[in-house]
Formats: sequence, C-alpha cells, structure tokens
Amino acid sequence: MSKRIKVIIPIPMDQAGIDARAAQLTPGFLPADYQVVFESVKAGAALGDSYHDTLLMDVSVTEAGLRAEEEGFDAICIDTVSDSALNALRSCLTIPVIAPGASSFYLACNLGKRFGIVTMWDEWFPLYEKTLTDYHLWDRLAGMRSIKTRPDLEELLAGKEEVVFGKLLDAAEALIREDGADVIILGSTTMHQSHGFLAERLSVPVLNPGQVSFKTCQMLLELGLSHSKKAYPAPEVPRYELFHALVGR
Repeated sequence: MSKRIKVIIPIPMDQAGIDARAAQLTPGFLPADYQVVFESVKAGAALGDSYHDTLLMDVSVTEAGLRAEEEGFDAICIDTVSDSALNALRSCLTIPVIAPGASSFYLACNLGKRFGIVTMWDEWFPLYEKTLTDYHLWDRLAGMRSIKTRPDLEELLAGKEEVVFGKLLDAAEALIREDGADVIILGSTTMHQSHGFLAERLSVPVLNPGQVSFKTCQMLLELGLSHSKKAYPAPEVPRYELFHALVGR
C-alpha cells in the first residue's frame, strides 16, 4: 500500500541543501510505492549549536509538521538527532512521528551493551545530553567524542572526505578502544556520507541515524502502529496558529 512520508529538515536551506540531505535515502531503501518528501523549515536556527538554536528548532519543526496529517502524509520523520519537536508533534498528531536520535539509541541498545556517539563538534553535545536524559539512557552510553570541526549543514561532508573521514575514524576507534563502546552512532544525519567509510573499517556496528529512522518509520507503518496518545495527549486548547505566526506562513 502506498505511503507518504514527510521528512522535516530543522534548518532553513535552499534546494541544493535539501537534495544533499535527501541523498541519505538511497534508491530502493524503502518500498517503491513510498513517497518521501524532504522539506526544510521556513525559518529558524542556523547550526543547532546553542540553547537558542534548539528552541528555534523545536518551534520551526513543530510548525512544519502541524499540517502533515491533513495534507495526507502517513508519517513524519524529523531529520535531526536532536529529535527536535518530537514530543510536541506527537501531542498534536496521530500519525507516526519518528526521530533519528531515539530510533538509533534504542536500536544500539538492542545490538550491544554500550554505544558511543561520534560527532562533528563539541557544541552538539548538549543535544545528546538532553535526549539521553529524556530517554533514561545514560547508563548505556560509553562516551561522546567530536572531531572539533565546524559543520556545513548544506554541503555536508562533500569535498572534505580526506580530512573529515580520517578524524571520524580516529574518534570512533577511541570510543571503542578507550571508552568501551560496542556500537557507534553518527551524531548527525548530516554525517551520512561517512557511514560507509566507517562501517567498512570499524569492528562494531555503525548506525546511520537518518536511515535508522526511515526503517523505523517503515516498520511502524507496516505494523499499523503509532505513538500512544496516553503518553502524548492532545492539547485541550490547541494554539497552532501561534507556531505559524512565529515562523511565518
């Protein structure tokens, strides 16, 4: 049965940037009759490097997803390991809302005892600290390491492979050797271009969070499952127009 999935990119960007993010969904990865639409938010954060930006991502991603159900989408995937607006959209919608952080963390717990997160720069650590706390998973974390490299959220890693991939490999190996990680998670969906390189060279499973979220979404759709509305109750007095006013229609 045909399904429509909206993938919300939490940073405003042009079509070239959207296409670079969409490249993480390789041909044939989902069933042929699945229609996946990548859409960036209208306005908001720049880098996700601060509490200022995380608030903007929560608001702008919520706004971008509010109309998905009435637009005929069967599910939403949020394209950031920060899981921005996950709880808010689950409160507002009944269709499945999936995020790569939770999807990858829980899968890692099913594949190993302790996972490590390898990421671009230290400024993203608070994003993981928040979700690890929300999901009660600190005891399953081996460690977090960054390569201290400012990310490019539109061009991603293109043209930087020779430098960045080696640094990521070194950081991931340190997570395994020194911190005790037996599963590695890429700290951002923007790092998807490095997945194949790392997976071929590391001795443990390497999770590409965007792809994990897409497969999680597929599983829920095929099983006919969505989030519990007891856990994520709808607002008694919804004020959705405020999100549209803040972000701009």
